[in-house]
Amino acid sequence: MAQLNGVHHIAFMTADVKSQIAFFSDVLGMKLTALYWMHNVEGYFHAFMELNPSCSVAFVFAPTVKDIPTQFGISHAGNPVKPCAPGVMQHLAFNVDTEDELHAMRDRIRAKGVRVLGPLDHGFCKSIYFGGPENLVLEVSTSRAAINAEAWIDPEVAKLNGISPEELARYKNPAPYQSETPVPQPAPGGGPEYSEMDPAFAGAFNLPDEVVTRELSESTPPVQVANAA
Repeated sequence: MAQLNGVHHIAFMTADVKSQIAFFSDVLGMKLTALYWMHNVEGYFHAFMELNPSCSVAFVFAPTVKDIPTQFGISHAGNPVKPCAPGVMQHLAFNVDTEDELHAMRDRIRAKGVRVLGPLDHGFCKSIYFGGPENLVLEVSTSRAAINAEAWIDPEVAKLNGISPEELARYKNPAPYQSETPVPQPAPGGGPEYSEMDPAFAGAFNLPDEVVTRELSESTPPVQVANAA
């Protein structure tokens, strides 16, 4: 079945990977599980901070990032109610299961010297807000139950976004995917693409899948230990 069931990782660019690791570990209590040279990209490295065994926050370091200025409203929102450029992460919200855990996270973060706003009650969830290194806009939320789409999808907002009643019904209940394996690679220009790819990398999309897997994969961990994964 072709169905997503969670977020494996979300990646941020960083000019100071140590500050991000320290914050996400010391302040938020996440474990560092990977720190290695990024595969097939000279001079970059990757760090993974674990939320659970299948979900992480990742950071990508590149030497030139320090020379790229932060521009609020372009590269960063600056706070959860400010705009920024399309495609840029506006804020990141973590989950906890109960209000008691939300309050405990508020206190943990404050105990590390970080100012926290909240909790705010949004109806379907309660949230606290705080900042992270390199002007990250962060949130922790908890929901008492799953979001009720009948209560929280505003027909006026749907209409303003050009969503017809028929489209809305489809979006609320996507049709199951009928497998057509193997599906051939579409021609360029038919949908969203990795942007600003150099020609060598862009050409990889034209290679057969088995060649990509065989030639571009790098699955060996940097430290050899028993049962490494």
